[in-house]
Amino acid sequence: MTQHRQWDSVDHLIQDVKDKLQGQDKLSHLFETCYANTLHTTVRELSDGTTYVITGDIPAMWLRDSAAQMRPYLIPSREDEALAELIAGLVRRQFFYINIDPYANAFNESQNGACWDQNDLQQNDWLWERKYEVDSLCYPIQLAYLLWKNTGCISQFNEDFLQGADRILQTFRCEQNHEENSAYRFIRRNTVPTDTLLRDGKGAPVKGGIGLTWSGFRPSDDACTYGYLIPSNMFAAVVLKYLEEIAETVYHNEQMREEAACLRQQIEKGIEKYGIVETEEYGKIYAYEVDGFGQYNLMDDSNIPSLLSLPYLGYQGDAEIMQNTRHFILSGANPYFYQGKFARGIGSPHTPANHVWPLALIMQGMTSADEKEKKDILGMLTETDAGTGLMHESVHVDDPKKYTREWFSWANALFCEWILDLCGYKIVR
Repeated sequence: MTQHRQWDSVDHLIQDVKDKLQGQDKLSHLFETCYANTLHTTVRELSDGTTYVITGDIPAMWLRDSAAQMRPYLIPSREDEALAELIAGLVRRQFFYINIDPYANAFNESQNGACWDQNDLQQNDWLWERKYEVDSLCYPIQLAYLLWKNTGCISQFNEDFLQGADRILQTFRCEQNHEENSAYRFIRRNTVPTDTLLRDGKGAPVKGGIGLTWSGFRPSDDACTYGYLIPSNMFAAVVLKYLEEIAETVYHNEQMREEAACLRQQIEKGIEKYGIVETEEYGKIYAYEVDGFGQYNLMDDSNIPSLLSLPYLGYQGDAEIMQNTRHFILSGANPYFYQGKFARGIGSPHTPANHVWPLALIMQGMTSADEKEKKDILGMLTETDAGTGLMHESVHVDDPKKYTREWFSWANALFCEWILDLCGYKIVR
């Protein structure tokens, strides 16, 4: 997948950051290797003018990961039209895929039939995997919007985008009443419970008509315990606001603007009514998942969107509840918070116990107002790369040599975005 193309704007930015990190050799080295990684190892420009980006050690393109992987390159794209067009090509590819199947989360470069499991794809050779995740439909809108706002590029807003945006709206609306309206099912045989859905692929029961939109899986690709995934609904509310602006300003499509606004308002009301739980120790906090019947899941996962990432995503929730939620998820009350000799932070049921995810550590630093907390996290990240010069999916809190996924481009990209932010290079939202 290596693409041998020289990006002078990226090289110049790397050098500028290294100059600003003078005296912090390990941090500087990590940034240089991680920032070069995505462009050099995961990106392919296709003959149709679109861009294909693999997730790393899996030869498929995830809608979520590919958007996140390219996000830190928005900074040099401001002065590099070719790089901006590379990102626009990714958006065009993403919406081409969404128009094939809005319920799929990962796709092949061609109709080659490659897949994770042949039995759950509904015989579509474009699809690598068909786990329905709300966030997979949010990330492409977010990337399209941020590319526009940071560079002025609008070539991503083609007919495929317009059609795909309508498919997204239809899907979110359908999944507001999953029990009655949705034909989506996901069954994977002979696997762990988190890799398939209950009730013949329909998932645990949820109460329909409450504003929230249903998700079969989390951004970790693990099955939801309860189908209303609150951070993903929050992300949906944010990107629907983006879509309102795109519909009005770019397409002059009042009908789409109104539909996006109506759906956003319904989701926001559902979050505030059903997504808040009163706890004895932390007060009111946002739940991770709910079913609308009164059951809820109090935790946070490392993958983004997460409750920890709400300020990063731009969700405007209740400030006190958001702070209470942060205190909860960064404590032992969160069942996936781990601490040890080398690291302390949020892990995931997707990886072994006592493994903390660099994604979560980075997000904790990016959303912190505490300079000491940021410094401590930078120290953890530089001490847990196991000498690879790259971020991993997860690392053992007591032994950095025990990690999952040697090549995980999303984590590399988010690390670079944080370092760029610390050095004064901020992405406009």
